[in-house]
Amino acid sequence: MKRILPAFYLGVLGSVSLATTTAAQSTQPAAPAKPAAAKPAPAAAKPVAAPDAKPAAAAPTAAPAPKPAPAPAPVAAEPAPIAPARQAATGPAVRYTLAFPNAVHHEARVTATFAGLTPGKALVIRMARSSPGRYALHEFIKNTYYPVATDGSGKLLSIKRPDPYSWEVKPAADGTIQFSYTLYGDRTDGTYAGIDQQHAHLNLPATLCYAQGLEGRAAEVKFEMPTGWKAATQLRPTGEDRTTFTAPNLQYLMDSPVVLGTQQTLHTWQDGGRTFEIATYYGGSASEVEALVKKTQQIVREAAGVFGGEVPAFDYGRYTFLADYLPQASGDGMEHRNSTSLTSPLPLHDEGALRNLATVSHEYFHAYNTERLRSKGLEPFDFQRVNMSDALWFGEGFTQYYGELMLRRAGYYDDEQFFEKVSQWVNVRLNSPGARYASAVEMSQQAGFVDAATSIDPNNRSNTYLSYYYQGAGLALSLDMQLRQRYRTSLDKYMQALWQEFGKPQTPSLAPAKPYTLPDLQRVLGTVAKDTAFAGTFFRRYIYGHETPRFAENLALAGLAVVPTKVLAAALPRQVEFTEDGRCILSRNTTMGSGLYKAGIDRGDEIMTLDGVKITDMATLEGVMRRHTPADLVPVRVRNRAGIERTTQVVLTEDSNVQVQPMESVEKMTATQAQKDMRAAWLASAAAIKP
Repeated sequence: MKRILPAFYLGVLGSVSLATTTAAQSTQPAAPAKPAAAKPAPAAAKPVAAPDAKPAAAAPTAAPAPKPAPAPAPVAAEPAPIAPARQAATGPAVRYTLAFPNAVHHEARVTATFAGLTPGKALVIRMARSSPGRYALHEFIKNTYYPVATDGSGKLLSIKRPDPYSWEVKPAADGTIQFSYTLYGDRTDGTYAGIDQQHAHLNLPATLCYAQGLEGRAAEVKFEMPTGWKAATQLRPTGEDRTTFTAPNLQYLMDSPVVLGTQQTLHTWQDGGRTFEIATYYGGSASEVEALVKKTQQIVREAAGVFGGEVPAFDYGRYTFLADYLPQASGDGMEHRNSTSLTSPLPLHDEGALRNLATVSHEYFHAYNTERLRSKGLEPFDFQRVNMSDALWFGEGFTQYYGELMLRRAGYYDDEQFFEKVSQWVNVRLNSPGARYASAVEMSQQAGFVDAATSIDPNNRSNTYLSYYYQGAGLALSLDMQLRQRYRTSLDKYMQALWQEFGKPQTPSLAPAKPYTLPDLQRVLGTVAKDTAFAGTFFRRYIYGHETPRFAENLALAGLAVVPTKVLAAALPRQVEFTEDGRCILSRNTTMGSGLYKAGIDRGDEIMTLDGVKITDMATLEGVMRRHTPADLVPVRVRNRAGIERTTQVVLTEDSNVQVQPMESVEKMTATQAQKDMRAAWLASAAAIKP
């Protein structure tokens, strides 16, 4: 995942000298939508191997969908988890049609045809609750409405609602159910659906229903697009017009995002016997897109270099970057088996170009790590529950590490920019209270509550959680340094060994043949290092345990110094907000162990005076902080949320961040030639693709 712009991957970053927190991400509920237009019932289903479809005209706006007269069932308990099968299933393909007669109001009309059913036997039709590439529940059924079910001739069938996540329909004598509904989508990102008059960016779990028991059937999806729209997707087209596409089973279908639009540009190239394409929807200049394409080509080669020059055997021989760089887009990136979804409001120039490229780098690396080199906890993906993995520190964290490292190796970061990223990984680990009590495994297991999961109650994640992206990146950094110095190998070699055993072997049903477990990761590390004791110690201390990596010691091997940045004045001001009437309110949870925390001061409390000075604005607060030094004990008068005032004392502590810098740039330090050589080898381009 993931999956959002790098700036948003951060779980806990920055000073915790008095209190630093980061709120959990949340997503806003969709706005109410207008009634949808009904779509004529499609023809009965037929096998996928049909003649190529002709271009479809835009569907006209029709009358409101007729409502059947079902006997509603009472809401039942949440259904038991159902893991859709990947194996082939007999029976006609499930056929979908998507039309956009009311795109101006962010609606699509979706019709699914299920044929070859047993008459009278109820079919359970579901919307996914979770999505590949995400680790939380998103309840996609909430943005569907006006369901209609008919038989193959268009005769209405009764719909029941056995639970909040599904519908139940009994087929008539012809054994066919045509089920249609209106989909509302106004969030252009990797998780949801974004629809307007110019384009549609569709994550299929948020878009398409599916039938329980038919998960192994092939699928065909036909897009009835407005004039001038084009389609881009990893799905396999059935004809030159590219309006109808197929998937071998539900797992592949749901892992295949689709972008439709009018201004889409397509760049295609060949490398390593594979076809790569970038479908870009962008309002800026063509030269900016061409620059992105050129840099993406180098990223592809750098990723291959990490894995010994190998490129994944993409299904159908093609990998697609689906990029929407639009003002209304949300910053996001989401990996898929043979494609990635890239969305951003940032332009492809200046800082925006580099930030967007960082997302490209991260998400493409996922084509290896998480899509093929895959945790057993994510395979097969269950669309009806949170899919918990104990290895997101590896799947996402090691990908975070390589996403940034590849940019440095390719020359798109200079040393200063890259070492700033390294400093972030070090800081989040050193400053996280949560990491002292929860392991990398336990942080991975919290993904269901933090990966764009929605909740409205306050939480204490600033004290209990550390992002597995940044925690894993720090672990990758530490391990890479140790492997290079102690064992004359590297993290690249470790990734190559894992790839050969767990990533490269794939099944005919387009799935990993051997998903890995944590013991597998430990065993292969011992093999690469030729030291099983080292692997056991590393996993015991840093993966299952809570120990902090020895960053200063590890980075010194590459001639890098971990330098404290002693700043007192900025510590407290970062944690407060001022009301219009000049009240200084703590806006974040105070950090465990900080001066404020020990003084019993917390979020929502008002700082009335500090060191005898009335605090009414930021300038006054910063002025008080500047005249003090760390460890000063100062009086503070506070008013809590109940209106109770008291005076206490707070110990001021300095900003505890560090900066990672080359030793030769730090006063009174030097780097040996051996240290410089190791650094150079680490950062050198590894770009290579085997023919």
